[in-house]
Amino acid sequence: MNTAISPAVRQYFGSIRAALAGLELFLGDRNSPLYRDTVVGEIIVPYLARLKASIACWENRIGFVEQFRISRAESGFPVFQNVLELENDRQNAEKRLASIPSTDALREEMVDFILRQKAFPEALQARMAERLYLEQIGKGDIFSPFVLPETIRVAVNSKTMRPFYVVSWGAFDGSQTLPMIYMATIEDSSENLVEMLVTEDGKLNPDVQIPLPVGGLLNPELASRFDDFASKNSTYSLTPVTIATNLDRDFPELHPKQLRRIVLGPFYSAGITENNARINDILSRVRKTENAWLLTWTVQEVFSKAERPATRSFWSSTQAQEEFHIDTADLEAARMGVSAYEKHALVPHDAYQALYASGEAAQVFGDYKVHVISGNQVVSEV
Repeated sequence: MNTAISPAVRQYFGSIRAALAGLELFLGDRNSPLYRDTVVGEIIVPYLARLKASIACWENRIGFVEQFRISRAESGFPVFQNVLELENDRQNAEKRLASIPSTDALREEMVDFILRQKAFPEALQARMAERLYLEQIGKGDIFSPFVLPETIRVAVNSKTMRPFYVVSWGAFDGSQTLPMIYMATIEDSSENLVEMLVTEDGKLNPDVQIPLPVGGLLNPELASRFDDFASKNSTYSLTPVTIATNLDRDFPELHPKQLRRIVLGPFYSAGITENNARINDILSRVRKTENAWLLTWTVQEVFSKAERPATRSFWSSTQAQEEFHIDTADLEAARMGVSAYEKHALVPHDAYQALYASGEAAQVFGDYKVHVISGNQVVSEV
């Protein structure tokens, strides 16, 4: 890695790696409300792996690029341009790797350069960093600007006699620089799918083998359109109720019963981010810089309280329509366009102690559910 990399950049990557590892620990904690056996925890885990892979790639990338920008005043995550460049590099990685010598060959060149020139081989080091970066991209999935939907669960609603799917997808919002995870529970009234998947007693047909997860929506006739819909309706500026309403309107055969959006961030790192002066000032008092961070996320949910049946007459007809519940008694829920929401904060024990000692913990966390990492344990609802 490039020796010219500043301590601040090293600290940022160390902090965000620790934060994502902490979130992974939290998801695996049996006492966690998002324990991996629940559908929400199950869905978050692979997207978290994608984000960790992206961070690892970016950390290698700073060894051969002149600058790396993060959204210091807003989300605390790398700016969207980095996400786009990573996706572009992923598509061209194999071709670029073919033009770069192997790691063993580069090491031999570096040793030879040092012996001959009595100087550090900066250019060769940059080539090595580029090769490691391109190899890292090929090791697994990254968090792309848009991660295509996949069906992870299938069951039958015995009351409506319709199959329903749990579908997830991801998006990295460009304007707010926030990674987001979506999951939707959708009933399908398509006659061919009902006939194929639902038995006469309202059970899932055991003769139909479904190798989950399935890429895209399970209904092949709607899968391509659904991908396109998700791509165009996953920006942070759209509220969950707007997305669910658009889905209900655009697909007469699909009936969205629940939509959840998990918004990761903002992320706070002492001396790096500037998104909250009070939090950054308190975090700067933490003795170990590797523990001077705070990661937040929000789980938003909108659900249908009733389905208005389709009507057909000689003069006109209307499709079935969902009635989504919005908690108008909660101003924040109404602003978000959700039925319910939860705000979470994950913080190392040292940083929590600094926040608590400041006397401002209650004001800083407000209505957040706080989870404190201490060693390999997470203590929730502090």
